[in-house]
Amino acid sequence: MEIKTDFLVIGSGVAGLTFALKVAEHGTVALVTKKGIMDSNTARAQGGIASVFGQLDSFDLHIEDTLASGDGLCNREVVEMVVKGGPARIRELIDLGVQFNLSKESRGQAEPSLDLGQEGGHSRKRIVHANDMTGLELETVLVNHVYAHDNIKVFENHMAVDLITVSTRMKRGMVTTTHEDFCCGAYVLAAETNTVHTFNAGITLLAAGGAGKVYLYTSNPDIATGDGIAMSYRAGATVANLEFVQFHPTCLYHPDAKNFLISEAVRGEGGILVDTAGRRFMEAYDPQKDLACRDVVARAIDTELKKSGDDSVFLDISHQPADLVKTRFPNLYGQCLKFGVDITTEPIPVVPAAHYMCGGVATDMLGRTDIRRLYAIGETACTGLHGANRLASNSLCEALVYADAAAKQAVADLKSIDAGLTAAPSPWDEVGTSDSDELIMVSHNWDEIRRCMWNYVGIVRSDKRLARARRRIENIQSEIDEYYWGFRVAPDLIEPRNIAMVAELIVKCALHRKESRGLHYNIKYPQRDDRRWLKDTVLRRPFVG
Repeated sequence: MEIKTDFLVIGSGVAGLTFALKVAEHGTVALVTKKGIMDSNTARAQGGIASVFGQLDSFDLHIEDTLASGDGLCNREVVEMVVKGGPARIRELIDLGVQFNLSKESRGQAEPSLDLGQEGGHSRKRIVHANDMTGLELETVLVNHVYAHDNIKVFENHMAVDLITVSTRMKRGMVTTTHEDFCCGAYVLAAETNTVHTFNAGITLLAAGGAGKVYLYTSNPDIATGDGIAMSYRAGATVANLEFVQFHPTCLYHPDAKNFLISEAVRGEGGILVDTAGRRFMEAYDPQKDLACRDVVARAIDTELKKSGDDSVFLDISHQPADLVKTRFPNLYGQCLKFGVDITTEPIPVVPAAHYMCGGVATDMLGRTDIRRLYAIGETACTGLHGANRLASNSLCEALVYADAAAKQAVADLKSIDAGLTAAPSPWDEVGTSDSDELIMVSHNWDEIRRCMWNYVGIVRSDKRLARARRRIENIQSEIDEYYWGFRVAPDLIEPRNIAMVAELIVKCALHRKESRGLHYNIKYPQRDDRRWLKDTVLRRPFVG
C-alpha cells in the first residue's frame, strides 16, 4: 500500500511532535512511530530544559558553559542560535499548556517566575522543569495537540525500514549534469500485519531518537536502536562524531531495575557521590566536584569501581530535609522506594550507563542533511551544539529550537519543489524471501553486539579493544546481512541490523580519533590534541553506482 503525504515524520519524541504541529498548518503530516506514541526518550527525561530565565543568568554564560562542556568541538554559531532561541520555545510550550514548576516566591503573582534547577556543568540555575518528570509533561501535552489536529495522522507500531531516495538526470539544454539524490519518503513496516507500506512524502524528517541499546547497560528504552542514523547512512547521508557517546554517571544499580536513571538534578540539589565507605571522591577529579560535567563524573566513577572492585558507588541526598527531597523528586522518591531504597534516609547505589548520542546525522542550522528533502533533528542529528560532550538538559532545548527552524525551512522547501523532482517510489520488493525460523540467531547477535560495545567501546577505550570490537562486529554484520536479504523483514531483524550498523560507525569514528577529548577517552592517547584533532569525525558510505 502507498501512503502519500506532504510531510513524513519518523519519531514521536519532542522533536518530531513539535515539528509535526508546526508544519501541519501548511500540509498533511504522517507521523510514524515504532511503538506507542508515548514511547520515546523524551517521556523519560527527568531533569528539564536548559534555558536562560534567571536574573543572575545570561545568554553569554549559557553559551560559555556549553562550549566548555563540548571540549572544543561545538559550533559556536549553533550554540548561540540554540541558547538564544530557547526562551521563546519554552514560552510556546507554556501557551500550549505545559505546566512547569513556578518559584515559591512568585506563586499567585500576576506574572509568576519559573523555578530553576541547577545541574552539572552549569554555572547558574537555569533548568526549567516540571517536578522530576519534565519529559512526560512535555510529551503528554504535545501528543494531545497532535491527536487534535486534523492534518496529522499517527501511525503507531509502524517501523521505518529504509529511506527512499531517487537519482535523477537533470538536463539543461544539451548538457546533462551529474545525478542528484533526493528523499521521497520511506518504506515502513506495519507490525500488526507484518507488511511493508510505501510512504511517499514531499519532505521527510528523521526524529527517531538515539542508540543507547547499542550498549548492554543504558538509561534508554528498548526503542533506542539508532534507526535514524543507520537508515541515513545507508541512504548516503553524512554522519559525524559518533565516537562521542555520553554515559550518564548515575543510573540505579539494582537487580530488578531496568533503565532507571537518577536525574543529574539530584546533584544540583546537593547530592554527593560517595564510595562504599561513605568517602567523597569527586574532589580528586575536578574543581567542580559533584557538579562536574558528565564525562568527568562518569570516568571518575568508572575509575573508582575499577580500583575498589565494588559493584556501585552511591549518590547521597539523605542529608537534605526529607520534605524537600520528596517535593522536588516525587517520581524518583517513589520509584526508588519500590526497589527498597528510601532516598531521604540512605544513599542510592548508582553506576554509569549509555545515555545520549552526541553525534549523528550531520545537518546544517536548519536541520537539513546532505540529501535533499531529508531533515534530521533531535538526538538522531549532529547539529554542532554538543561537540564532544553534551551539557546537561541542552538536548530538549536543541530539539525545540531545531524543530522550529526545520519546520519553517521545510514548509518553504515543499512549496518550491520542482515538478521534475517528484517521484513515484517503487513498491517494496520481497520476491524470493521467506519467513525466518532462525530469528533466535539474530537475537544472539544483538546480545553479542551490546556486550562487545560495553566491554570494548565504553567509557575508557584502547586501540586494542577497538580493533577487537571492529572484527567481531564485522562478522556479525555479515551474518545479519545474510538474514536480511533472505527473509521477510520483521522488527526482530530490522533493529539488530540498525544496531550493528551504528556499532560499526561508532567503532570507526573511535579508531580514527587519536586523542582523548570529551566523551572519547583512549588510554593510548590520554591527552587532548588541538593541533591535529580539533575537527569533526565525518563518515559517508562509499557511492556504489
